[in-house]
Amino acid sequence: MSQLYNNIEPNIIDDEMVQKAIEEQCPEDIGKLAKREGINLKDVTELQLDILQIDNLWQFENLTKLQLDNNIIEKIEALESLVHLVWLDLSFNNIEVIEGLDTLVKLQDLSLYNNRISKIEHMDTLQELQIFSIGKNNLTTLEDVIYLRRFKNLRTLNLTGNPLCHDEQYTLFVVAHLPDLVYLDFKLVSDTTREVAVLKYEDLTELLEREEAQALAQLEEKQAKQKELEYHKTAFVEYLNGSFLFDSMFAEDTEAAKLACLPGVGNLLQAYPSWFVSVCENLFNYGLKEYEKREAEVSDFYEGLHEALTANQQEGRKIILDFENRNKRVIYDIAESKRAEYKEDILQLSEALMTLEMLIADQLEVRGDHFYYSFSLTIFCTMTQCRDLENHYHEKLLEISITTLEKSVKNQLDEDLPADVRMLLVDKNTIVNAVNASHGIRLLKIAKRESDILSNTYRWQASVTEKMLPNLCWSPLNRDRVREIVQYIDSLQEELDNIEILEPME
Repeated sequence: MSQLYNNIEPNIIDDEMVQKAIEEQCPEDIGKLAKREGINLKDVTELQLDILQIDNLWQFENLTKLQLDNNIIEKIEALESLVHLVWLDLSFNNIEVIEGLDTLVKLQDLSLYNNRISKIEHMDTLQELQIFSIGKNNLTTLEDVIYLRRFKNLRTLNLTGNPLCHDEQYTLFVVAHLPDLVYLDFKLVSDTTREVAVLKYEDLTELLEREEAQALAQLEEKQAKQKELEYHKTAFVEYLNGSFLFDSMFAEDTEAAKLACLPGVGNLLQAYPSWFVSVCENLFNYGLKEYEKREAEVSDFYEGLHEALTANQQEGRKIILDFENRNKRVIYDIAESKRAEYKEDILQLSEALMTLEMLIADQLEVRGDHFYYSFSLTIFCTMTQCRDLENHYHEKLLEISITTLEKSVKNQLDEDLPADVRMLLVDKNTIVNAVNASHGIRLLKIAKRESDILSNTYRWQASVTEKMLPNLCWSPLNRDRVREIVQYIDSLQEELDNIEILEPME
């Protein structure tokens, strides 16, 4: 902190400060209303504060303009909730590092003028940036400007007052490396200056463009792979399109590497991976097809559900309307002979309305179970194939291991085996335990993958059921509809009970 303010305690933004700032910055009539009735901080879009430390701004979630200039702020912080901020002024403070701006992805205008910043950094997410003022700081090298090439919308830049401005090539360097810049240090970039700059730094900028193009291609490739992986995850078959699972089975198995040195195991390992990978890829392809089919079924289901609910409501209204039409005359008096008939009519109305609710719920429960079990059965069958292949490999490996042990005991081994492999051949128990331990590790990997797929499938089924929940017979919303029916029927029954019965005429 600067010596001038050594004796001042940093102020924290509190409710009183915020309220006062809002009242002062509002138009007079609105300010009086805010003072009298208070104001919802979510409604505030612009704010100016005189503070020493940024804090307690999380309530201003719709703020678009924040003015914090001419303070003694040393650190950019506590701005992460201001995701709608478009304009931010932090000029004339004591900031040394650019930080804390990651969530401000809508920011277009940023001023860090007159601070103590020595490097342009930590701004990668500000892709909407159009105006950037960082004059009167401690920027010393022209190369700092290259960082700003990532901001494709940057048109106005102020660097004046930094040490780097003393370089005689400053203007040409900046203009050459930021070709879309319109204003530099409050001046329009002329066409002449732009042409001279391009010629002078042509070799450097072309090299930069090639490097940027290569980096962009790598990024796009990475993003495409990530997008593909996310697609595979939604189908519950990620990492099944290749040898990922097979490789993971052997990756943490130290005994497997030793056993692979035994004579004959190499030939065994040539066939095993291709069979295993083929089974995995069959499940992968099936999973993708099932995903597309499942998504289409879910879409059709909800479309049909909407139609069914609409038809349900229309049928319910029709039943009630028919009932009311049959009994539409105002009944003040009713004969005893008609009373039983009217009561039976109410009972039939209740049963008809309840039947409609139960019908919808039953259809949903049956359909929801179908989504889960059909795919789960295929997963189980496929993983059973994987276990069968592993068991076959284990049996063959055990045979080879015992045969090799017998040859070793008789000194009939032609191969010169590594010392750690020979340690496994001291007796039958040692080699058998090693083979079994290796087998157990691989079976656990298969079981873990099966469990993960089934868990993901179950979570998906649960989410579908949750969306169905409002329409199921045991859901709160459905119970509300049933309660409405009961209340309606009770009101009809009460009305009937309160009607005076006419005596028969003599």
